[in-house]
Amino acid sequence: MRVRLLDATIDCLVEYGYAGTTTTRVADRAGVTRGAQVHHFPTKTDLVTSAIRHLAAKRTEVAMAEIDRLKASADPVGDALQLLWEMHQGPVFSATVELWVASRTDEELRAQMAVVEPIATSSLVEFGKALLPDHSAHPEFLHAVYTAMDVVRGILIASWATRDQTELEARWERGRRHLILLFEALMRPTPSH
Repeated sequence: MRVRLLDATIDCLVEYGYAGTTTTRVADRAGVTRGAQVHHFPTKTDLVTSAIRHLAAKRTEVAMAEIDRLKASADPVGDALQLLWEMHQGPVFSATVELWVASRTDEELRAQMAVVEPIATSSLVEFGKALLPDHSAHPEFLHAVYTAMDVVRGILIASWATRDQTELEARWERGRRHLILLFEALMRPTPSH
């Protein structure tokens, strides 16, 4: 029942936005009573942030299942960036953006998102460390991972204005090429003194 409620919440966030996502609408979509919904998630904020946390965990499982394939790849960085791009496609990212925007003016939601967002981000950082363990101690490693996430998220948000798939892919390919250069510089051996 919890999973049905969480999945229904994501569907509602994507379809109706944060303002249009009501606990009644979520319960109806999940096929549960309002009382059952309240038992599991007392408030709308609990419901939506739990849904994002749930999906972030699922997204991490998918990424970690790819780690061996990526380590064996001829282009592990390029392929990992492509996986990051693919993981941000679809309803999970759209729902997350709805919550980011809503949290700007909703203090309760902002407090919850301040807890959820670092969990989601840290899972991607851990993935990067698992993929590139020899370079994860580099002082710029964390910044490179955050920059990659910012590039992916920025391109996707900007694409909502045009909905042009060709332009979206071209912008991602350009961003991906520059991110590869960033990671290659980070992975380059430093001359010993």
